[in-house]
Amino acid sequence: MAKIKNQPDLRIIPLGGQEEVGRNMTVFEYENDIVIVDMGLQFPDEDMPGIDYIIPNINYLKDKTKKIRAVVFTHGHLDHIGAAPILLEKLGYPLVISREFTVALIKRKMEEYQEGSASKLKTIQVKRAGEQINLGQLKLSFFDVEHSIMDSVGVVISSPVATAVHMGDWTLDVSYNDKKLSYNFLSKLPRPTILMIESLGSTIKTPLVTEETMWRNIKKIIDEATGRIIIATFSTQVKRIRDILVYAHKIGKKVVIDGYSMKMIVEVAKKMGYIKIGEGTIIDVKRINDYPPNKLIIICTGAQGEPRAVLSRIVSDTHPFLKLKKTDTVIFSSSIVPGNERTIQYLKDNLYRKCDNIIHNEIMDVHVSGHNNIEAIQEVVRQIKPTYILPVYANHYFLKESAKVIKEIGFPENNIFVLDDGNVIKFNGRNLPVIEKEKADTHYIFIDGLGIGDVGEIVIRDRQMLAKDGMFVVVVIVDKSTGAVKGSPDIISRGFVYLRESKDLLKETRKRVINIVNSTTGSGGAVNWSYVKDEIRNKIGQFLFSKTQRRPIVLPVVIEV
Repeated sequence: MAKIKNQPDLRIIPLGGQEEVGRNMTVFEYENDIVIVDMGLQFPDEDMPGIDYIIPNINYLKDKTKKIRAVVFTHGHLDHIGAAPILLEKLGYPLVISREFTVALIKRKMEEYQEGSASKLKTIQVKRAGEQINLGQLKLSFFDVEHSIMDSVGVVISSPVATAVHMGDWTLDVSYNDKKLSYNFLSKLPRPTILMIESLGSTIKTPLVTEETMWRNIKKIIDEATGRIIIATFSTQVKRIRDILVYAHKIGKKVVIDGYSMKMIVEVAKKMGYIKIGEGTIIDVKRINDYPPNKLIIICTGAQGEPRAVLSRIVSDTHPFLKLKKTDTVIFSSSIVPGNERTIQYLKDNLYRKCDNIIHNEIMDVHVSGHNNIEAIQEVVRQIKPTYILPVYANHYFLKESAKVIKEIGFPENNIFVLDDGNVIKFNGRNLPVIEKEKADTHYIFIDGLGIGDVGEIVIRDRQMLAKDGMFVVVVIVDKSTGAVKGSPDIISRGFVYLRESKDLLKETRKRVINIVNSTTGSGGAVNWSYVKDEIRNKIGQFLFSKTQRRPIVLPVVIEV
């Protein structure tokens, strides 16, 4: 590539996906042209009570919406499309580019979020690998990647100064056909090339399980089970659901699909012809008692231990139609998403108490990951031979481990860049890339019910305090004319102490409240009630901590009469 003096930079800005699993979104900017890759959501941590999910912060794009040429979606998992209904609207519905199935899932999510919004979407559906699209000075081309959902693609973003290769989520092709995917052709792209490589498997040393091994095991379980078979997997494992349905039809078993998201995705896949089975194979969950147990397969959500998902409701006996039996066989055809380890272990413990046949990957290979391992990461780097590498789409420690295993095969350490969310890295083809000192704003945007971003860090901290130490409400009635307390203050405790067993503490608290009010209201003059409430909040809070070593949220209520 020719070196041109003062040529503009290709700027790459990850707005999410560098410090977490999810919230994936990356901005590619060259002069007046911007292309965005993915708009995913992140599920909340345990210390975020009440939060439904988290989306990327788009403050960086607030004054640049006219530069946005397109949003490319690599595939249809929620950590890549989940924020699309909200963010596409906020950005004025820019052009969406993806494969057919992914576009269909995005439109379905948009209609769920706001009826009629999908009609506002402008789309280009990528029909085949190698297809090219010109967007100002940025040029896009696409290539197939192997992943756990149909229509997954990687994207090449070419600028006059550098070429970025973003693989989305991927794994090496472990199918048993003869046409295995190879990425050698990407080594011929104009240089310098930047490989953005998803790194969730950068600590996995074991070989990837093959599709052949997995299906041999699952079919053996289905053939030999004497009772019902419950298969818990991700709702977006469309290929696996399709193959189970086809096999069930072949051997004369009925299948229940349960879980809102799973039923929705299967419905979309059937309409588009991705799932083709005979009539009568799928039955409604309400008809489950119409068939003998050995003729039933239930495919459901909840393999990550989500409390409202189907498998959790089956285990807790809150499902209206499915009650777990000792003779059932439960298969976890899924991997553990980092961060869900404790929840999944709790689910497994409860399953083992109620059922004798629990099968997961620690016992038998019943799941093929859609992600990579160390060997796969190293092999792809060998095939593509990039100039620079940016590990992406995983927790930060995975990215650092990815950098380590890439260095092990002789790739230059100075050409690997592990970014934080919000880092701005610039490429110009002349010298080493530069990371700007100032980051883009990537603070969390929390979604809580219908609220978008109205719950901030302070609200989350209050919720954490309420969950940890509870709430202590002090209600004081004050004589308006004298400023003196009338009667005894009322006290309400929630999650702090049990009132009937804390009479001495409450008696002393009431005395202190009366003294605080009487000393701060003066002698009948104008009263600063905000000051009075602050004094109650602070001094009663200190007193309660001295007696209990707990810090409940103290809420003073002062009523003038």
